[in-house]
Amino acid sequence: MKNSTWYVGLGLLCINLSSCDKDDNYDSNNFATGIVELPALRNGVNDVFITHSTTFNGQKITSFSMEYDKSKKHSRWIAFRFDNQTKQQNVDRSNEPFDADPSVASEYQRVQADFGRKGYDRGHLCASADRLYSREVNEQTFYYTNMSPQRHAFNIGVWVALEGQVQAWGRSCTASDTLYVVKGGTIDKEEQVKEYIGGDRSKPVPKYYYMALLFKKGDSFKAIAFWMEHQDSNPSTIKLADYALTIDELEEKTGIDFFPSLNDNLENALEATYSIKSWPGLN
Repeated sequence: MKNSTWYVGLGLLCINLSSCDKDDNYDSNNFATGIVELPALRNGVNDVFITHSTTFNGQKITSFSMEYDKSKKHSRWIAFRFDNQTKQQNVDRSNEPFDADPSVASEYQRVQADFGRKGYDRGHLCASADRLYSREVNEQTFYYTNMSPQRHAFNIGVWVALEGQVQAWGRSCTASDTLYVVKGGTIDKEEQVKEYIGGDRSKPVPKYYYMALLFKKGDSFKAIAFWMEHQDSNPSTIKLADYALTIDELEEKTGIDFFPSLNDNLENALEATYSIKSWPGLN
């Protein structure tokens, strides 16, 4: 079903925009049973679930969440959302206040020497430019739990190109729209590790990076995923559509269950297919 066009609306499932079947198993008030952007937790002995939050306009707002593997000193994934508040751009990038995450003992986090001197950038997973609605939230993106060792030409190439496109989609949100985002680098499977920094098996370098996206616009939904090998890329030749795949395919590659809180029928429909034409900027 790859690349077939599915248009999913609450109470309505349309395939190829030509036939519609009534589905009474979900409605506009019950499309999910939990926090939509969070993947299923592995809850391993070394896994820690972390959520950072800020107060913005008098309201507590989640900055981003992650499942962090202490034994790998790296997150398994990072999840957040763009909505009418978090899409705002009220501040510029902070003055790079890299620091240990107060939610995890420093012995389980990487340090500056694990990056530049070893040939890798401190690559943001939740990008600094993803969180510009307040100074505090932007500074949280510089925690080392949010860093991943990335080759410079990858970091400033395909990774930043896809981040910029996701930010454009996220900042198109209106009051009734939300873009749910999950990002990560592969550390769980040996064949998906590029190398270990200094031969230290507590410091893997991901061989692949990925994103899973779910966009809710009013009562309609669409989803897409991306998978890219961690290698140098030339910004002038990047075609983001070349990295697209279904969320089902991404789940098979990573072993992670994305958007599990969605109503089962809605989740099954969204994750089985994607449409390049439905995502402006990928054509």
